Amino acid sequence: MPVVNWLKRRLVVIAGLLTLAYLLLPNVVVTVFSFNKPKGRFNYEWQQFSTDAWKDPCGVADMCGSLSISLQIAVWATVGATLLGTMISFALVRYRFRARGAVNSLIFLPMAMPEVVMAASLLTLFLNMGAQLGFWTILIAHIMFCLSFVVTAVKARVMSMDPRLEEAARDLYAGPVQTFLRVTLPIAAPGIAAGALLSFALSFDDFIITNFNAGSTVTFPMFVWGSAQRGTPVQINVIGTAMFLIAVLFVLTSMVITNRRNKQKA
Repeated sequence: MPVVNWLKRRLVVIAGLLTLAYLLLPNVVVTVFSFNKPKGRFNYEWQQFSTDAWKDPCGVADMCGSLSISLQIAVWATVGATLLGTMISFALVRYRFRARGAVNSLIFLPMAMPEVVMAASLLTLFLNMGAQLGFWTILIAHIMFCLSFVVTAVKARVMSMDPRLEEAARDLYAGPVQTFLRVTLPIAAPGIAAGALLSFALSFDDFIITNFNAGSTVTFPMFVWGSAQRGTPVQINVIGTAMFLIAVLFVLTSMVITNRRNKQKA
């Protein structure tokens, strides 16, 4: 049975390709419907091919404004969570201090806790502090829940580092700052980059925690949710497709750079 043998040899590859196709199917649907021209308010059925939405992606009132707010929050949340998470990771791996085990356990709570619980808790905290809900409360909330993901990514990288490389740098008369910048940081960079990318994606995409602590501020996910009640504009699909293509381009670029570096080392 040559067909059966062929399937057995390539079963893992076929299963991987089917899984990948299943994961990418929603993105394909979003991309296709970004070229749709619906007759009514809802963009749920294919009507006619059109590029009008791509020519005017900001044609829907307040959509690009909410997108700008989401991007700003995501960028600053990524910066804050990455800086704090990197320092926490090095502290947990390199140093011994009291309550280190408790901190290690507590840092994973935001990842295990349901978002609605964290959202309600943060809202209670902000109200008790008398803080005005808006951009800054969203940013603080996003940094708090992104922090755990950064610590997880960077900590795994730091734990796999060979301390002898840093010792060798110090033996060659490199100072602490020089050792960190030229040895420690380049080795830890992949973990830091992974944590930063994850933080950006989580912050930009978040709805539950944002909705609780936004006040009158409207982010892009909140705009999409509100638009779905009245009719989904095609421009939402355009923005979603553009974000997906940018992410794919970023990943492909990083893969090309990594392959070139590996070839140079070889």
